[in-house]
Amino acid sequence: MKYPFIGALSLVLALPLFAPAQSVKPDKSSPAKSSRKKPQATTDPYASDAASPTIVVPSWLPSTTPEHAAATILTDVLHTRLDVRFDWAKQQLIGTATLSVRPHFYPQSQLVLDAKGFDIRSIRLISVANGKEKEKALTYSYDKRKLTVNLDRTYSRSEAYQVRVNYVAKPNELTTGGSEAITSNKGLFFINPVGAEKNKPRQIWTQGETENNSAWFPTIDKPNQRMTQEIAMTVDAQYKTLSNGLLISSKKNSDGTRTDVWKQSLPAAPYLTMMAVGDFAVVSESWRGKAVDYYVEPKFQQTAKAVFGNTPEMLEFFSKKLGVEYPWEKYAQVAVRDYVSGAMENTSATIHGDGIQATRRELLDKNSDWVIAHELFHHWFGNYVTCESWSNLPLNESFADYSEYLWAEYKYGADAAALVQQTASDLYFQEAEDKRVPLIRYNYANREDMLDRHSYQKGGRVLHMLRKYVGDDAFYAALNLYLTRNKLSAVEIDELRLAFEDVTGQDLRWFFNQWFMQRGHPELRVTHSYNNSQVTLHVQQQQDSTFTPIFRLPVTVTTWVNNQPTEHKLTITKADQTFVLPVAQRPSLVKFDDEAQLLAKIEEERSQDELLYQFYHARNYLQKYEAIEELRPKVGDLVVSGMLRTALNDNFWAVRTAALSAFRKYKGPEGGAIRKEIQHAATTDKRSEVRAAAMATLASFPNEDFGSIYEAGLNDSSYVVLTAAINALTKAPTAKTAERIAKLQETPNNSVINALGGYYVLNGKVDQYDWYLRYVETLGDTDLYTFLPNFGLFMQRMPPIEREKGLKKLEMLARNNPSSYVRLGAYKGLVAVSERSPELKSVLQDIRAKEKDEGLKGMYNLL
Repeated sequence: MKYPFIGALSLVLALPLFAPAQSVKPDKSSPAKSSRKKPQATTDPYASDAASPTIVVPSWLPSTTPEHAAATILTDVLHTRLDVRFDWAKQQLIGTATLSVRPHFYPQSQLVLDAKGFDIRSIRLISVANGKEKEKALTYSYDKRKLTVNLDRTYSRSEAYQVRVNYVAKPNELTTGGSEAITSNKGLFFINPVGAEKNKPRQIWTQGETENNSAWFPTIDKPNQRMTQEIAMTVDAQYKTLSNGLLISSKKNSDGTRTDVWKQSLPAAPYLTMMAVGDFAVVSESWRGKAVDYYVEPKFQQTAKAVFGNTPEMLEFFSKKLGVEYPWEKYAQVAVRDYVSGAMENTSATIHGDGIQATRRELLDKNSDWVIAHELFHHWFGNYVTCESWSNLPLNESFADYSEYLWAEYKYGADAAALVQQTASDLYFQEAEDKRVPLIRYNYANREDMLDRHSYQKGGRVLHMLRKYVGDDAFYAALNLYLTRNKLSAVEIDELRLAFEDVTGQDLRWFFNQWFMQRGHPELRVTHSYNNSQVTLHVQQQQDSTFTPIFRLPVTVTTWVNNQPTEHKLTITKADQTFVLPVAQRPSLVKFDDEAQLLAKIEEERSQDELLYQFYHARNYLQKYEAIEELRPKVGDLVVSGMLRTALNDNFWAVRTAALSAFRKYKGPEGGAIRKEIQHAATTDKRSEVRAAAMATLASFPNEDFGSIYEAGLNDSSYVVLTAAINALTKAPTAKTAERIAKLQETPNNSVINALGGYYVLNGKVDQYDWYLRYVETLGDTDLYTFLPNFGLFMQRMPPIEREKGLKKLEMLARNNPSSYVRLGAYKGLVAVSERSPELKSVLQDIRAKEKDEGLKGMYNLL
């Protein structure tokens, strides 16, 4: 699963109410930085009397939550056969499910199934005699969640049997809920079912993770089940279908419908079962004789290969690296509307949100390889070998997250991989401000709490450290052993540890215990001194050891003497430790964690000269970036500005953008020359991200006219640059550009629309009111987070009677939208309007009081 949120609320809270400069989408394209919060002192809840000492309980320590063991297996689902058709108007599925099952170990006289919100029509036992099928009615009890079937007798573990359930699934009648990761648990979704929305296709699709597929077929909806499957879908003839496995038949029916039968021969967990129905264009490729298909809306048919076209190469790369060939019958990817998460790795048939589709112009700025690699890698880690419980979800998600690094390293080089590493680390550290839990955790409030930056980004960085510790050969040999030993089964963390121990011959409990089973990360202070041909390195672990371990940290420290690096392999094991490193003379640089492999907050003492030396002798992107960031406060020094001017010509685009960011509001002695170089970057750099960053830097210089640069940006082929130009002109509009900006109102790009939403706050007219209302209905959740507060600010200028329509819309979204993004954005929009409409204070108070998300309610109280 790839998610649209990843601790979204902690990111969006930090953004300003007026935010024309960006659309919030906290994925890998927008790394976040934050300062460490101080722990709050509270009385120890376990103190026995008033004389007992108090301890400092960190704000990130979660409250006590229930323990969740792996599901007890009473019955194994062996095979599921579904025959389904759809009632679009009622948004219902009419189905027949034939389940082949067997007692797991103990004899069973009942079969207990997950089945959410069904109408049960009949349940029968199926037997075959003389080639003929016989049915026997069975009694049952049903509470709309669990279906308990009374069998005709007690069955032993050697006896398989079949049960057939005729039912109607009514997902829209469920008491729906959701999480930040998956915003609805309906399982089955009808999109534009009666065709009322003119510009939206009619589609049906499913979302099974975590345990939502039981909202549309009866099963034992746990990750430690495995089944083969066959699904027959009867649909209107104009629609295409997709499901797991291969399409084994397609039959036209006399009533104008068609029945497609999809069969998957290898067993997978029930949450990985999927269906999709819609007017898709199918673009086909192949890999080693297996079909590789891309299902997109017809208007994106010509660009589908540009978006997904690296998939066959990914299949080859991952198969070779792991020594395990992609095992499933085919690989398809489908883009659907109104998806409730980011993407989902359904076995052999991944679902993406429609945002992955792109026009040729959007592709100038956009590369979706990271999410494509993520979902594909799940087909080994998650689908082929599956976590036995949601507590062990990092065995799925940490690997999928790390695949993004592996693919970037292979395809785009070390610098691109380092940027992945940096961004993911930043995302984890941001979440760690408010939440620190073990990777493998059996205590949680809701199983979807596991879908967080710990399971994803922290886990991916832990795997990177493990790879660096054991070496590449051992790392991939251990993954091969883990996959082959546990293929088509459910596992817990010990299986991974044992595979690494068997390959390396080492006891790795220390690594797995501290990184997988305990919370937190090291917080290091590193200093060094030189005397008598020795460097004395002092390392302190400053994290709160009451709640976080003292870590064992293998690390590389590099000393640079006469422009030659010498690597020193050290292992930190104590809270306060000193190391002595031999050197021939005073080094120009002592670099701790030279490979930037540790997942740690590191405060490393270095002089300005050392940081300059680090930049000019850096062996990777992260060292250059770190030098730039550390020297930002001294940008007025000629040597530092000279370093940044050098960085403006670096081969890697992210170094150039870092330098441009450091030059914002520059007031040093070389202002004219530096501004010319920034203007040059804004108009000529090959990377759109750099051109956009240069425009943002130019806009940071108050009372300076760069209108011609911004006007040129309005003609740029890149939407990213166009967005940056609009943002720059928001606070420095020109008479020439007002009319040109007005012509951009229908631009088919949400970032541009959001930029215009910010522009019209300061420069718009009452005429734009209907424009705002229109896009409130069409923008996605993360785009609405920025758009709605700007809409609220814009409404300040509307006559009170005209505001009513917009206020009702904002209030409805703030109260009822399933997305925390949208609710928070709408609330902030109401806050903005309340500055001119005091009567809204009571509405805001009521919204706060009725909000069920405690984290969101806390954010409301801060606004």
